[in-house]
Amino acid sequence: MTADVWLPIPPDEIDGLPEGPAYRFWNGGEDFPADPADCAFYVVPYMKPSPLCVRPMGRMSNVRVVQTLSAGIDHVEPGLGHLPAGVRLCNARGVHEASTGELTLALILASLRGIPDFVRAQDRGEWLGGFRPALADKNVLIVGYGSIGEAIEDRLVPFEVARVARVARSERTTARGPVHPLTELPALLPEADVVILSTPLNETTRGLAGADFLSRMKDGALLVNVARGPVVDTKALLAELETGRITAALDVTDPEPPAREHPLWRAPGVLISPHVGGPTSAFLPRAKRLLVDQLNRYVNREPLRNVILTTGASTD
Repeated sequence: MTADVWLPIPPDEIDGLPEGPAYRFWNGGEDFPADPADCAFYVVPYMKPSPLCVRPMGRMSNVRVVQTLSAGIDHVEPGLGHLPAGVRLCNARGVHEASTGELTLALILASLRGIPDFVRAQDRGEWLGGFRPALADKNVLIVGYGSIGEAIEDRLVPFEVARVARVARSERTTARGPVHPLTELPALLPEADVVILSTPLNETTRGLAGADFLSRMKDGALLVNVARGPVVDTKALLAELETGRITAALDVTDPEPPAREHPLWRAPGVLISPHVGGPTSAFLPRAKRLLVDQLNRYVNREPLRNVILTTGASTD
């Protein structure tokens, strides 16, 4: 069995890696650390462009596992067709929940309480008082109720929100209450003061927050996107922002990043953070724990965690 493991973190900085594999450090450099054909376990570089991440995949003829360090897998999907059958693709569930949950609450609070206005006023030496909306007593809708959606709700609870509604691809029941299917989203949108997008990017969710979705949001509602930029139709969002009817807080955009002259930068009522939901001090220790666990499972032939799909398997 081919034994090379490609890691985007230097292996000598990860305690607990199992003996046996030959560990190769590659974080997207021009030169590969070894022949990709000898790679059995490929850990995809984190926060790198899709073309770079998939570049070695066409030559990985013996790879058995592709492990991302992100919750989303859309950046590696273009390379999946080049892989042999039977390769397991795993995501990083458990790594980003804390950081993304924190940022989601930061964006909501900053937007509602007007923190960007205060910073600008401080630069002018101006004392900018007045009443602002609170998160307390608001109805919140989480669209995309996976592990990150759950982490967001964990952090919402202490803020005395009136209600949290949950939407996912399929209907189910959780300890906190029902999760509604996507088909019920149109009826839920008009009730929400804050709409949070935390979905994966796929054929179903691309452009999900389009003109119809946005028009159903209530006047004064806040849209928060911590999912992927293309989940929101940027043109439709700009049209709503220009009217002042809704506001938005975006950690991800489409395009990303927007060009300097893009109207999204200057749209009224929008707060943009530069895709920083995951890269915090919480990332590295959790990523290392995930890799140690997965690689020990791989070496010991135990079931892997977070398997999203297996190449060549039927989707029926």
